[in-house]
Amino acid sequence: MSRQITLVSWNFENNGGSDAEKRQRAHNKLVRLRPHLVFRQEMWKADSDGSTILYQLEEVLGLRGWLGPEACTAIFADPRLFRPVREWPKTGPMWVLPPTALTVRFLPAGDEAAPLALASYHLNYASGTNRVAEAEWLSTWADKKWTTPRGETLRMPCIIAGDNNSYPVPGVEGDPALPVLEKINDRPHRLHRSYVGPDGTRVMDTRPDEALRTAGMEDVARHWAVRHRDPAAVSRTVNACETHGPDSRVDRVYATTELLDAVSGVDVIEVPEEESDHHIVRVTLNGDRLSDILNQQPSAPGSLIAPRATSSGGA
Repeated sequence: MSRQITLVSWNFENNGGSDAEKRQRAHNKLVRLRPHLVFRQEMWKADSDGSTILYQLEEVLGLRGWLGPEACTAIFADPRLFRPVREWPKTGPMWVLPPTALTVRFLPAGDEAAPLALASYHLNYASGTNRVAEAEWLSTWADKKWTTPRGETLRMPCIIAGDNNSYPVPGVEGDPALPVLEKINDRPHRLHRSYVGPDGTRVMDTRPDEALRTAGMEDVARHWAVRHRDPAAVSRTVNACETHGPDSRVDRVYATTELLDAVSGVDVIEVPEEESDHHIVRVTLNGDRLSDILNQQPSAPGSLIAPRATSSGGA
């Protein structure tokens, strides 16, 4: 039987604030999902007092944690399956809430397999202009290179997950409909979630999704929903509210296309509103298939192999 790898992404509201018991309960919820990778957002104050909160969460989850700049985001990984080979503390100039970015080796794939680039991110809340720039910087993690023991240069497969504060491009059955701008009661929020289109009218912001998909990263939930006719995969990740409009799917996981064949399931675990304002996105991967993909090193165009003379792929 193949190993199942479970990945979850969650913007846990305000990291529980000053309520340590709430934070403990929230991460106990994650433990019950038995994750091997956790992408967290809103890690506020996890760097205080010598990163005490980060290490407490490591103990609760039973995973090793990496905290990004300014305690905005974090990644936790099962050390039995993932070994870090590089951190990326400088993630580009545009970030309001900097991501956590790592290069890791999937240990079951072996030492000669391609590593994985990972990033947990939180796009800007208030500025669509900044969000699209941040999404463009995220694309650099789909362009990171690695040199194999044989001296070949690979473009590493990549998984990123986070809060996009914007919407996926419409067109998939089950995906929450885009809000109608005029029906968003909170006037500043109309600005925050829209931009001026080519005809001079405001439209809802789907540009980060379009940018990432242009860069060769697929919305994993969208892929699963289409391929397996499973509209539940694109369920809401944020509930409707009076001020901000209808249900929306602002939390998403993206992967470079070669990894899609390893995806074995996508769903959303709803969280009561008193616990957090975002739900949990869960993706499962077939570990054997993941190992096979990481060990494939073809030289055809569009493959993992990149020309030896190319740059290291951004920040």
